[in-house]
Amino acid sequence: MTPDNLPTPAGYSHVVATDPGARLVVTSGQVGVIADGTVAEGWEAQTRQTFVNLGIALAAAGATWADVVKLTYFVVDTSELPLIRSVRDEFVDVAHPPASSLVQVAGLFRPDVLIEIEATAARP
Repeated sequence: MTPDNLPTPAGYSHVVATDPGARLVVTSGQVGVIADGTVAEGWEAQTRQTFVNLGIALAAAGATWADVVKLTYFVVDTSELPLIRSVRDEFVDVAHPPASSLVQVAGLFRPDVLIEIEATAARP
């Protein structure tokens, strides 16, 4: 939902409401680390791998991208926001995007990690 008295959001929803009785699914922050422990190289590869990893985590709880109601991003640089949005749009329903928050941080748990994302989903 986007209330009339808030600015038009750029690819996210200001408010997402769930149905009563929905099952809440919350992921830990996911990063662009491949299953073998290597970090994907560069913003695009790390962002895409992060979304892939989020999808795997969601599926483990029986959720899909259609169930995601909130994404929280932690990035070391906001200049890559257009690229992040472009990759995100490959995964989320752009007609009904989740609510989102983005925080620029001084660093993440490893110096080669550029982005971390948490997802909250509501399963009917």
